[in-house]
Amino acid sequence: MEIIPAIDLRAGQVVRLSAGDFARQTTYAADPLAVAQRFEAAGLRRLHLVDLDGARAGRPVNLGVLETLARHTALDIDFGGGVQAGAVAEEVFSAGARHLTAGSLAVRDPAAVRGWLARWGAEKIFLGADFRGQHLLVNAWAEQSASTLSGFVADYLAAGGHTFVCTDVSKDGLLQGPSLAVYKELRAQFPAARFVASGGVTTVADLEALADAGLHGAIIGKALYEGTIALDDLRRFL
Repeated sequence: MEIIPAIDLRAGQVVRLSAGDFARQTTYAADPLAVAQRFEAAGLRRLHLVDLDGARAGRPVNLGVLETLARHTALDIDFGGGVQAGAVAEEVFSAGARHLTAGSLAVRDPAAVRGWLARWGAEKIFLGADFRGQHLLVNAWAEQSASTLSGFVADYLAAGGHTFVCTDVSKDGLLQGPSLAVYKELRAQFPAARFVASGGVTTVADLEALADAGLHGAIIGKALYEGTIALDDLRRFL
């Protein structure tokens, strides 16, 4: 299972939200590069970079940070937040992202994202499923869509996608454990898919449980910043 640290950006700083609520923000660092380099020095190879400003604005706002991280680290970066058009996706890849996570647009305009899959391939285009209960959230988690998590996965598997970043917004940033039962159900229903768990990962035991359940990856955010998981604890997974 891949261990993927997260950096969420707001006004160029490293922050975390609680349950997707922009009014419940904790700022952890002013220098995202220093944070990313610390992750890299610990042996981590991946980075999940989220442009929270971009998610709200409907266009990336922190591409300069992406460029800096890509230039000064060798981390394999997947980027999400505000990418609404193919031309913007090109800018994200040009700025140094190796993967792009399509979230709200993948729900609202599946034809566009199917086009991205055809153009760039499933290794570069990940599908972001931000969910609460059975339904997906869009527009920086402000709106509940009619799309269900299982329906979303089924549709994009049929379209050639294979990597799904599944974030339980109700758990994100709360350090209450991941939605293990949901991920187990998804794995049983869609064995061909790669699922990356996001939201609520709090302890090494959580990571072990996700690995045992067959998750392709696990994103860790607040647990690293609050110290409930230490970077040294991750060596067994690398």
